[in-house]
Amino acid sequence: MTTLKINNIETAPEGSKALLEKSQKGFGMIPGLHGVLSSSPQTFEAYQTLHQLFTETSFNAEELTVVWQTINVEHACHYCVPAHTGIAKMMKVDDTITEALRNETPLENAKLEALRTLTLTITRNRGHVNQEDLTAFYAAGYGEQQVLEIILGLSQKVISNYTNHIANTPVDAPFKAFAWSKETV
Repeated sequence: MTTLKINNIETAPEGSKALLEKSQKGFGMIPGLHGVLSSSPQTFEAYQTLHQLFTETSFNAEELTVVWQTINVEHACHYCVPAHTGIAKMMKVDDTITEALRNETPLENAKLEALRTLTLTITRNRGHVNQEDLTAFYAAGYGEQQVLEIILGLSQKVISNYTNHIANTPVDAPFKAFAWSKETV
């Protein structure tokens, strides 16, 4: 089992202290992922910037959740699946969507399922998709902008999912009730 250091404001490099203070203020705690990422101020800032940019895309709360959780589940991230389950609840995303994503089952909403399918294809195939994949996505009501926005979300999730795999980041207390592992699906 691998681990990386989980910093707090006192132990973090100077370049990460302000970002950790922002996390503390925003969440009422420092999420474990942020504590780990803070060992590299540039990586931590990149993650925070990508997160902010992704939340400003054309996607609504359900669509953000579909992209995040599809990637989290495919990457088998023990930390991000529970965290984004809690975040989805805070964003008032229907629990049936979250449960389907956690269980890798198709979504009832055809448009959201098209988003899940293309996100999964891009993630699994490392960006290699065919015209049929895109045509199905466009037929569901999405466009080229949303293809690129999936890639933005994937960029954010690669940072967090891979970091959590290497760090074996403990799930934060508020999200422990939503514990998840790939083996239980």
